[in-house]
Amino acid sequence: MSGLFSLAAVSILAAVLAGCSATHHVEDVRAEDADRVTVGTVQKEIKLGMSGADVATVLGSPNIVTTDSERRETWVYDKISTEVAYSKSGGSIVGLIFSSTGGGLGGGYSKAGATSTTQRTLTVVIKFDSDGLVRDFSYHASQF
Repeated sequence: MSGLFSLAAVSILAAVLAGCSATHHVEDVRAEDADRVTVGTVQKEIKLGMSGADVATVLGSPNIVTTDSERRETWVYDKISTEVAYSKSGGSIVGLIFSSTGGGLGGGYSKAGATSTTQRTLTVVIKFDSDGLVRDFSYHASQF
């Protein structure tokens, strides 16, 4: 009987450690992307009258640079991100216990999983005046 309890304890420990490992992986990936352009960064850091150099320091290089009819620059930051989360399970502890004792569930071990995909977009448009200072800016964010 002690072998049965040892198997159950090892199974529980493995499930807990696997869950912790996946959580840390997601946190590590998000930490690497911490310097990305966000709505909060635009709202907090971009101000009317800023120079182009200051904007580039905060947001990095724009995706598109164009000029209007008066030859004033417009910078566009167009960002798209996709986050995929996958969760899987390898069966229940009860299934493992019955399977290890040779009884009941006919193998008793099943696999199941689910995937979730989220996409986010952020478009930031910064318009400069003839002196190269921010005269207007706007942004649009979506998530689906």
